[in-house]
Amino acid sequence: MSLSTIIAFLAALGLFLGSILLATDNFLIFASFSSFVMVFCGTLAATFVSYEARYVGLSLKLIWRIFKRASVGRNILKSEVGRVIRWAYLVQKSGLPALENEGRKAVRGDLFLRFGIEMVVSGYTGDEVREILHNSIETTYGRNTVQVNILKTMGAIAPAFGMIGTVVGLIIMLGSLQADPGQLGTGLAVALITTLYGILLARLIFLPVASKVQQREQIVRFRNYLVAEGLALLADRKSPRYIQDKMNSYLDPAIHFNIDTMKR
Repeated sequence: MSLSTIIAFLAALGLFLGSILLATDNFLIFASFSSFVMVFCGTLAATFVSYEARYVGLSLKLIWRIFKRASVGRNILKSEVGRVIRWAYLVQKSGLPALENEGRKAVRGDLFLRFGIEMVVSGYTGDEVREILHNSIETTYGRNTVQVNILKTMGAIAPAFGMIGTVVGLIIMLGSLQADPGQLGTGLAVALITTLYGILLARLIFLPVASKVQQREQIVRFRNYLVAEGLALLADRKSPRYIQDKMNSYLDPAIHFNIDTMKR
């Protein structure tokens, strides 16, 4: 679990609820199950009409995934450079069969890296490896960001259903106004809650989750471009130092890999 994400979310939620408690002692007026159902279910209904059900389900699962630790970080990027350089020394010493054996152990669970090593071992040129891997990177990124677009759509729909709920509430309130005019203020407050729920779902859940998932996918795409470049250079039998300098050019200078400090 990503502790920083959980802490940030709870802190933001706590500040929001705290500000309500400071503004009024009648905080239960902000709780309305019917308003929540109208906004949330209306948003889901419109989304299911707009997209295939399977992708909508995958998008909703992403809400919980943001609390997990990101799979790629700065140190991992640096270690990827070191790994490719070690493979370059291995190829210099023992040839491609040694890379095949080493790669089979090192890339367990990493389908992209396994695919790249198989092409290098098969004798593809660097340009061929680079072209195929770049195509794989972009198509994978496109598939993985379909859910991001769905969440952004949900973020746009939710406030609209908040307004629809408010209109419905106003119609009901005005319809019963003649019976008890004294309930006008209370009825109006309840009607406006649906607008509040729509904005909160959009700005606290759907849009932030979409932004975070997209950022993580962009980081994974960057990592894959870095690895693809290293494998392409490995296929061209470039020297370990050249591979280091080329891969380091992708990274922040603060995390450049230093070939002179590695243990071979």
